[in-house]
This record gives sequence, C-alpha cells and structure tokens, in this order.
Amino acid sequence: MKSLFSEAKLGNLSLKNKVVMAPMTRSRSLGNVPGDLVATYYEQRAEAGLIITEGTSPSPNGLGYARIPGIFSEEQTKAWKKVTDKVHAKGSKIFVQLMHTGRIGHELNLPKGAKVLGPSAILAKGQMWTDADGMKDHPTPQEMSKSELKSTLEEFVNASKNAVQAGFDGVELHAANGYLLEQFLHPSSNQRTDEYGGSIENRIRFVVEVASAVSVAIGKEKTAIRLSPYGAFNDLFPFPETHDEYSLLAEKLNEIGIVYIHLVDHSSMGAPTVEPETVQNIRKAFKGTLILSGGYDVERAEKDLSSGLADLVAFGKPFLANPDLVTRFQKNIPLVSFDETTLYTPGEKGYSDYAFAS
Repeated sequence: MKSLFSEAKLGNLSLKNKVVMAPMTRSRSLGNVPGDLVATYYEQRAEAGLIITEGTSPSPNGLGYARIPGIFSEEQTKAWKKVTDKVHAKGSKIFVQLMHTGRIGHELNLPKGAKVLGPSAILAKGQMWTDADGMKDHPTPQEMSKSELKSTLEEFVNASKNAVQAGFDGVELHAANGYLLEQFLHPSSNQRTDEYGGSIENRIRFVVEVASAVSVAIGKEKTAIRLSPYGAFNDLFPFPETHDEYSLLAEKLNEIGIVYIHLVDHSSMGAPTVEPETVQNIRKAFKGTLILSGGYDVERAEKDLSSGLADLVAFGKPFLANPDLVTRFQKNIPLVSFDETTLYTPGEKGYSDYAFAS
C-alpha cells in the first residue's frame, strides 16, 4: 500500500489517509452564506483524509470576491455546521481556511459599511469580477490604522471561535496568494513606517500576532497557516529577502506551536519555483506537520512523503471534477478534466454534478 493512502496523525487527529483537499474558491455562497449545495460539494469529496475549505472571510471587510462565504455571523456559523456534519459522517476531517482579501477586493462585492483595507494605501494591479458591474479595476485600499489592526485580529479570533462552534477540526490562516496576511509580508504592499513595516521582523509581526491570538483562543492543535513563498499572485512577487523572511516566520510559528504549515508551490501555474533551500529551512525550523501542495501527482507525492520532506500532500484542481479522487488514484482510473467556464459561476453545474467513477 502506498504511503499516500495510509493513515496519518495531525496533532491529536487521526486521518484516514495523507491526501488533503486543497482550498479552492468556488463562489457558490449566495449572500456569503454556504448553502446545501456547498455541503453536498464537500461531502462528495470526503474521501480525502483532510479537507481545507475555500477561503472564508472572518470579516465583512474581507469579502472581496463575489459570492464567497464568511464565518463571522450566526447564520454563517450555523450553515457551516451542515458542512462539517456531512464531512465527519464520511470519516474525514475538515479545517476552514480564513481568508481576509485585504486590498484584493471591490466595494461592489462588500456588504454595506465594509471597506477595502490593506497594510498600506498601495494599489494592486489588475481587475476582479463584480456581479453588479462586471470586471472592475482594483481600488486603492485604505491603510489600516492601529485600531483597525486590533479589530481585524479580533475578527480572526472570533471567526476561529465560530469555526469550532460550527464543528470544524481547526482553522487554516490564509497568509498566501496575495491576500491580507501576505500583504503584510511583502515590501511592495507593506510600506508602513511603524512596528508593522520595514524590517523582516516587523513585516511578519501581524501574521505572528494573529497566529498566536488564534492559537490561544481555540488551541494550537486547531491552528494552522498557508504560505506561498515565491508566489506570483495578486501583484505580489518574490523579493530579495524571501528566503530569510519565510525561514524566520517558520521559526516564530514553531514557537507558537501551531499544528501545521501548508506550503504551496505555484510553479505549475507559471510562478517561480519555490527554492528547495527555503522548503528545507522551513521543514527544519518547524516541528509540526508540513503539508506541501502544487501540481502534485501520486508519484511525486510518494517521493516527497517517503523522503520526509512532506507529511501530507494537498491536491487542488484534480478534486474539482473528480470527487472520488482517492479511489481513482488507488485504482488507476483516469481523471476527468474540469470545465474552466464554471469554476466561479453560481449553481451546481461544474460544481456538484461531476460523476463518480463507479
């Protein structure tokens, strides 16, 4: 039996295999509340030992995209309980990914009274979809005040408490792909002159504070993070201090004792390759579970699991059109291609209507 399909430990959790379903935005949550369709979608993919949900906002200010879910209201929390119940009934574990979009947002996608925030008032190049008016340029974010830093940290903590109430096994802080937490890590998006900007130590400060506060609130065994060093997404690109910064961040996260780091390599999508030395430094500095993701197949997953580079391996796109991905992997059943035109559209088409091999 391949290592990928054998049981694993994640903190105090037992996983039925080492296959992780990676977080993927699907934009099916009308009114920012995950409905029965979302619950069906995750239930279908519960062959994975661990599911990480799509990016879910801890705050009205973080709902930058159309139809993404939140977990800051009572209605949202109750709705997520349906998802976790269905996934647990299939023997899988599930973490919610907390994604505050920061400057990658648009007022037309935000609820009334919410605003587009960032570490600094620096525009991100590019456009995004709004249901109200189609494609729109990113707006210049409002630089976060000290009080907004404090309130945003509290939003992450409250959302984490809601996640536990909703039955999630833990939360993954999204500090990758160009969203708010990663915006603090990058000198191009963070040009603050206070203790949250400038040096490496200052730029990682807010991420470390959020991880620490969440781990205190719900337990370090329920707290995790996703990082994308050398990513090239949402107008953030590698910078000269990337290796040193992420190495130090891994040390600080290890001191907090969070349960896992989820390291994503976007080179399969055209981004620069993550430097092997950086991955090895993070592996050496961080004593918890390391999840690797990005363009994996079974053969590559086995190689990184057997070498000890990874403890678990996450698969994203293959899960879209192959809800029974683990079975297909185990039985060498060909994978189905997904429909790109329905990745972010409302409704079941291209979402919960993909067939099982059986």
